[in-house]
Amino acid sequence: MADQCCAGASGKTALDDPRWRRILWIALLINAAMFGVEIVAGVAADSRALQADALDFLGDAANYAISLGVAGMALAWRARAAMVKAVTMLAFGLWVLSSAVWGFVSGSAPHAETMGLIGALALAANVAVALMLYRYRTGDANMRSVWICSRNDAIGNVAVMGAALGVFGTGQSWPDLAVAAIMATLAIWGSIEVFRQARGELATVAAGSAGS
Repeated sequence: MADQCCAGASGKTALDDPRWRRILWIALLINAAMFGVEIVAGVAADSRALQADALDFLGDAANYAISLGVAGMALAWRARAAMVKAVTMLAFGLWVLSSAVWGFVSGSAPHAETMGLIGALALAANVAVALMLYRYRTGDANMRSVWICSRNDAIGNVAVMGAALGVFGTGQSWPDLAVAAIMATLAIWGSIEVFRQARGELATVAAGSAGS
């Protein structure tokens, strides 16, 4: 059933669709490149939101690589891969939360101009990836996790640009830190969504095996 949800006009599932694999390769390359750009800019601008977004790009690149590795495998293996990605999303969220808390204690105001410029570039990259993945958003847990990551990233980039305006207007670090906390919440909630669907798919597979 999960495979059939991804059937396109040709009647082929996303798992058999070479377009799905091409999109994942493009997404992987975009995210790897943006990790390099954002981590350098985030450190230079002293922005925890940018640094958090850079780590998110790195995590997404790894997730796309995992998705490519399991795309042709059975549902159980794809669900297990989705659970691994859910754990990485959760770990990212918890790290960002702890970084934001530390920033409230010891952080200085980041460079708003760099935040805004890099945030806009990251938004363009994530919107492009999200648009490419949109048709596969209702697939199995593995496909859904890829869509959720891209969706959350685009939302996070809008928030980073808002934080840049807040830092520029106030001259303080709290808008940057607040956005980092929002990004952490998105990652944690996304990990819960993916984990629930993957667990349900594994239960379905187990029930099918027991009945056969």
